[in-house]
Amino acid sequence: MHPTAFSILRPPSGPHRPAGATRRQWLGRHAALLASGALGTLGVLPAMPAWALPANANATAATTTAAAAAAVSLAPLPLRERRLANGLQVVSVPHRGAVVSVQVWYRVGGKDDPAGRSGFAHLFEHMMFKSTRHMPNEMFDRLTEDVGGQNNAFTAEDMTAYQSEVPSNHLERLLWAEAERMAHLTVDQANFDSERKVVIEELRQRVLADPYGRLFNALAAHTYERHPYQRPVIGSEADLNAATLDDVRRFHATYYRPDNALLIVAGDFDAPQLDAWIDRYFGPLQAPATPVPRVAVQEPPRARDARVTLTAPNVPLPAVALLWKGPRASHADAAALEIASALLSAGDSSRLNEALVYRAQAAQAAGFATELHADAGMLAAYAIAASGQSLRTLEKALLAQIQRLASGPIAPAELDKVRTQLVTAALLGRQTPQGLAGAIGQAVLLHGDAREADRSLARLQAVGAADVQRVLRQHVLGQRRVTIDYLQGAAP
Repeated sequence: MHPTAFSILRPPSGPHRPAGATRRQWLGRHAALLASGALGTLGVLPAMPAWALPANANATAATTTAAAAAAVSLAPLPLRERRLANGLQVVSVPHRGAVVSVQVWYRVGGKDDPAGRSGFAHLFEHMMFKSTRHMPNEMFDRLTEDVGGQNNAFTAEDMTAYQSEVPSNHLERLLWAEAERMAHLTVDQANFDSERKVVIEELRQRVLADPYGRLFNALAAHTYERHPYQRPVIGSEADLNAATLDDVRRFHATYYRPDNALLIVAGDFDAPQLDAWIDRYFGPLQAPATPVPRVAVQEPPRARDARVTLTAPNVPLPAVALLWKGPRASHADAAALEIASALLSAGDSSRLNEALVYRAQAAQAAGFATELHADAGMLAAYAIAASGQSLRTLEKALLAQIQRLASGPIAPAELDKVRTQLVTAALLGRQTPQGLAGAIGQAVLLHGDAREADRSLARLQAVGAADVQRVLRQHVLGQRRVTIDYLQGAAP
C-alpha cells in the first residue's frame, strides 16, 4: 500500500473530527456524504431527537438513561517504556493474537515545514517508502503486504507516523526495516522528483478538484495569525515546485533521527527478545550533536472579529465557516470540547444536522470541528447552503444552535449517547494492535505521556452537561471569530 497523505488520523473520526482525526478526514467524510446524496435527502424527517422533546419527556429519558450510563472502568494498559542511549523513545504493549504492529512516530509535521516549503513533512512521508541502502523501492510493501500484513502512514500538524502490522513471526525484519530507513534512506533526485509529482497530484485531487476543498484547506490559514499551523499540511504547488534536493536532504537530516522518534510495538511479542532486537537494530544509530529545532511561536488571542470572502471555481452552492482559536490538545477542556463537537455534528441526529439540514432545509450539510494540536487549536462551524439560502441566514442558524447548546437544557439521554459513541469508538480502536499503538502514539506526541491513552477514556466519561456549556461559552461564544463566505468565482 502506498502511504496516505493524511491521517486520518483522527479519528480520528466523525464529521466533528474527534481527537486524532485530521481536517482532511473530516473534509473527506463530508465530501463523500455530499457525493452520495446522503445529506441531500431533505423531506424525509427522522424521528425527533431527545434534545427536541418536551421537558417532561426529557425528564423521563433522563431518569431511564442515568441508570444505564455506568462508567466503563478499564485496567491500565500494561505499557513497557524505555529510552535508548541515542534518544529513541520506545513504548511496547502486549496484546493477544498472532500479529504485531510496529509504528514509528516522528516529531515533525506540517508546523515544521521550512518557510516557503509548505508540504515538506508530507512529501517526506512519501519519500520514506523509497529505496534505502539495503532496500530497493517498494520493498517495504513486500515485507508487509506480501506476508498478509499492511502498512500505511500519515502526516499531521505535529507528527508524521508510519504504521505497519504483520504476523508476529515477521517482527524482527520489520524492526530492521524501520531502522534501515531511518538511517539510510536514499534521498536522490530521481526519488525526489517522482514523489513530488505524486504529492502535487494528491493536492490537485484532494483539494483543488473538490468543490469545497479550497474552503477546508483555507480554514487554518484564517484561524492562526502567527503559528505555522496556518500553513496547510499538504502544502502548495508553488512551494513544492520550488524545493530543491538540498532542501530535502537537509530536512531529513534535521528531523529523521532517533532522538526525534517514538517506536511503538503492540501485539504478540516476547519482551526480552523484543528489547534485544531493538538494541541490535536501533541501538547503533547515531543522534546528531545539534538539537532538533522546535517551534516556539505562541498564538495570541484574536483581538477582533473579521470577515473573509473566498472564491473558487466549480462551487455548486455557497458555504459559510465560522472560526475560533481553540486550546491545545492537552488542555483540561479538550474532552468537553470533543463532546460538544459530537453533540453538534456527529451523525444524522446531531443538532446542526437536525436543525439546519432536516428541519429548516437551509443547508446541504452542516458541522462543527474541534482540531486541537500540541501547541494550539481550531474550532470551526460550517454550513453548505441549500439552494436559495443566504449565508447570513446560515451564519445566524449556526450561532443559534451553538447558543442553544450552551445555554439550553441538554437531555441526559442525548449526552449519554454521544459520550457512549466516543468511548465505544476509542475502545473498538484498541481491539487491534494497530489501533492500540495509534492511541499510544497520539498520547505521547500530543500529551507527552503514554499513560494519557488510559486517562483520555476517563476524561471523556467525566464530562457533564455543565462542562459542555462552560467550554462553549468560554472558547466559542466568548471569543472573537473569523467568518468565511465561500462563493463561486475565480481561483485566488
